[in-house]
Amino acid sequence: MSEVIFTSSATAKNGRDGHVKSDDGLIDLKLVNPANNKEDKGSNPEQLFAAAYASCFDGALNLVASKQKKEIDSETTAEVSFCKDTKDNGFKIAATLNITIEGVSQDDAEKLAEDAHQACPYSKATRGNIDVKLNAKAV
Repeated sequence: MSEVIFTSSATAKNGRDGHVKSDDGLIDLKLVNPANNKEDKGSNPEQLFAAAYASCFDGALNLVASKQKKEIDSETTAEVSFCKDTKDNGFKIAATLNITIEGVSQDDAEKLAEDAHQACPYSKATRGNIDVKLNAKAV
């Protein structure tokens, strides 16, 4: 195993129709499965993954840009979809990362996004496992 820098912990109870709470209490959410329940309010694993992936990717993007001596202002929105898996009749997830980057050309924005995709720990963890689409836009 790699050298551990820090560890975060959260516990879920009763799956997609239950509750999730982090060990420090900052995350304390009711879970609702939007595929089965359109009326109740609550989070879901895809929403939590989208928040985590967006923040991790945007951090990697800014790190890559700083190493390339580019001053940028960026925003990443992750759309995580719950999908039917036709291979095993089960389910899978897919992600689209919508990245806006101020301070560079469109070509540079696309290159920075691709470089960040190579560096981001979430991109590394999902590579080859889920479909990830990058939409980089210079603004």
